[in-house]
Amino acid sequence: MILHKELTGEILKVFYDVYNELGYGFLERVYQNALFIELKERGFEVEAQKRISVYYKDHFVGDYFADIIVNDTVILELKACDTIVEEFEYQLINYLKSTRCEVGLLLNFGKEPEFVRKVFKNSSKKIRVNPPDQRHQRSI
Repeated sequence: MILHKELTGEILKVFYDVYNELGYGFLERVYQNALFIELKERGFEVEAQKRISVYYKDHFVGDYFADIIVNDTVILELKACDTIVEEFEYQLINYLKSTRCEVGLLLNFGKEPEFVRKVFKNSSKKIRVNPPDQRHQRSI
């Protein structure tokens, strides 16, 4: 069974629709904005540039910004480059490790559209995914 198969299938349809409309060559931010608009218009709950804080023993140690989170369930990491490289996949896995989201899609608006689906089950997560009390938070 594929986790969140229906939702990710709908997201991929939107990805290809946006790609087919805009084509290749724009900056990542352009695709992010278009994808955000299209997902919203189709009734999805969408958050862009969502801050993901990382903690070590209740201490804030850094943060990431996920490009888009859909229905508080699937993280979308967008790229606009020639091809997907392994480092992009690790970036998405780190986002999944630091949230309650278990599924991520790496979407590349390159010369050819391509995607990678990643799953990181909550039962496998060893780090805190709930932010601790704000008193422990500090900037680095």
